[in-house]
Amino acid sequence: QVELVESGGGMVQAGESLTLSCAATGHTATVYAMGWFRQAPGKEREFVAAISWIGNPTHSDVSKGRFAISRDNAKNMMWLQMNSLKPEDTAVYYCVADTTAWKGSRFDDHNYRGRGTQVTVSS
Repeated sequence: QVELVESGGGMVQAGESLTLSCAATGHTATVYAMGWFRQAPGKEREFVAAISWIGNPTHSDVSKGRFAISRDNAKNMMWLQMNSLKPEDTAVYYCVADTTAWKGSRFDDHNYRGRGTQVTVSS
């Protein structure tokens, strides 16, 4: 079993930056792909970005050009650097991990899922 714990959320002003962290513990040797989802109030949970074991990133339209995903396998850590934040980026951000290649854009399809960290962007 793998536990994922997100941190780094908070309240920022529009245009500012924030970096989210995801720490994996437990049977981390089984973790391959990792990624981020988010859920804004009253909206469906959506895919943000993913990263393969060797560090190849995949971005959704919401994160392309503004967010950067990275990981350190030796430290069992993943990060999401978010720049030029907008009020519409306000959401709970979730970390996910898979024991295989990335399982796609449905949150519930992923092997392991964190509990989320709140990001609030004020205008």
